[in-house]
Amino acid sequence: MAWGLSELIAKHDVPGAQVAVLADGEIRDEAAGVLSLRTRVEATTDSVFKIGSITKIWTATLVQQLVNDDLLDLDRPLHAYLPGFRLSDPAATETLTARHLLTHTGGVDSNHLVDTGRNDDAIEKFVAALADAAHLFPPGRVFSYSNSGYAVLGRLVEVLRGRTFHDVLRDRLATPLGLSTLASDTYEAILHRTAVGHVETEGRLAPTKSWAVRYFSTPSGSHLAISARDLLEFVRLHLADHTLAGLREPQLESVPDFGGGVLGWGLGWMLYRDGVVGHTGVSKGQKAFLRVVPSAGVAMAVLTNSAGAEPLAHELFSTVLRDLAGVETAPLPVPPAKPVPLDEDRMCGTYRTTSDDITLTVDNDRAFLTYRPRKETAESRHGKPARRVEVVRLDDHAIITAEPKLDGHQVWSLIGSDEHGRARFLHNGAAAYRVD
Repeated sequence: MAWGLSELIAKHDVPGAQVAVLADGEIRDEAAGVLSLRTRVEATTDSVFKIGSITKIWTATLVQQLVNDDLLDLDRPLHAYLPGFRLSDPAATETLTARHLLTHTGGVDSNHLVDTGRNDDAIEKFVAALADAAHLFPPGRVFSYSNSGYAVLGRLVEVLRGRTFHDVLRDRLATPLGLSTLASDTYEAILHRTAVGHVETEGRLAPTKSWAVRYFSTPSGSHLAISARDLLEFVRLHLADHTLAGLREPQLESVPDFGGGVLGWGLGWMLYRDGVVGHTGVSKGQKAFLRVVPSAGVAMAVLTNSAGAEPLAHELFSTVLRDLAGVETAPLPVPPAKPVPLDEDRMCGTYRTTSDDITLTVDNDRAFLTYRPRKETAESRHGKPARRVEVVRLDDHAIITAEPKLDGHQVWSLIGSDEHGRARFLHNGAAAYRVD
């Protein structure tokens, strides 16, 4: 089976990619392009690409294994398992569970950025640091994608297994499955033909200048790299092991539209239309895509070293999943040909995250999102203007960028209602709450 990958990476301006497909019990794969525009090393099927947040399915798998071994109850508060665990909100400390974190309903700050080093205690130190982080929502109230929450799950794995997350991942998954290309940190990645991420710089793609964000976020997706073939060997486990099937069962029947075609959420898995499950991962200029049709025994992985690879992956999924599993992939979001004006009274206002105040306004019949950092930075002190993005109304509950960026159009949902009928949250996966 061939997918014309060389032609597709040229068409979509992606430096290098791997594709693997599992069907009829067999995995077939292909690679094309280069691992870095700087070194021009060829991408091969045994090269490793970072999979970003697809790692969350691996972390969820390790958590389910704890349940299988009677070491964990997903609905028992975490403080029963993590000695000294504390959040800034005492009520959240008492009620937060592993199920909340697996479904991104724990209210934990999505990206609590604190450097806790690269040693074996990095995840432990990070979890301790959450005691000083703002806790945005009570557990169970709002779906808000949280990388930090999955770091807590990584710590839970460490405590209940008595080993580092790195060692548990290798002992419980990589070694039993014979995943020879899996690299869980930079020290292992350097032993492989390793892809380097690329981002848009001055209008052209260029290699990133760093490999990964801080080590504490390994359980949420900062470091794990693997080949597409070995990623599907991991998926094969999920299709064969009935104890893991529950991870794909809907926990949230619906989530706000943030442009990726995600309709609901399982335990770690994103849920798409027509019974498709999967995840997407972004990590320092690399973007990875996994889609699985369990009822057909079909899975597809697309791994790339470009932050702008969504159109490439979408074209592949649209063809392969239709041909092999008879399912249609939702189209990529685009603005309406004739968008209607925003509902200013309901939509416009200022919404807050830990890092930014985001203001939706209408100026001369054009709508804009303006991002203002909440913490003073060197750039803000020197007068760099706030980031401004033009948007249009997508439907009654969402807005979309007027012009596409490298990876297409971005979507935000406006959900909930306050006592004045105004949207309570601006949502692009993570929720920003209204402050004005």
